[in-house]
Amino acid sequence: KMELEQLRKDMVAAMKAKDKARKDSISSLVSAVKKVAIDEGCRDNISSELVDRVILKELKSVKEQIDTCPDSRPELKAEYQARYDVISEYAPKLMSAEEVKSYITEKFAEVVATKNKGQIMKAVMAELKGKADGKVINQVVGELCK
Repeated sequence: KMELEQLRKDMVAAMKAKDKARKDSISSLVSAVKKVAIDEGCRDNISSELVDRVILKELKSVKEQIDTCPDSRPELKAEYQARYDVISEYAPKLMSAEEVKSYITEKFAEVVATKNKGQIMKAVMAELKGKADGKVINQVVGELCK
């Protein structure tokens, strides 16, 4: 679980180390966390769940920037990659497809038995939000419904 305070400390450390790329990456995370906290009305009480959720969202958008960056712009791609690497240090460890599968079959055996993908996704997503990638969950549930 990542705390906002830790991000702030690391940002200050990066500033002191004159590591601009790292400072900028962490700074963007801090801003994103604050924005979401304000939007959700919990500015003074920011949970580590919220921080983790924002980090995963930021990681996903930087990944999209890397994937959509034209090959003719290697310096930009390298910048995005550096940002991705910094952000991924803070991202919560996500469950693998195997872990997701055993979790679902163990905890949601009754729902899985229905073979109703929509129902299973609905039950599972609430539990696994921020713990596993949505695509991985969707894939596993798809296999279980066969």
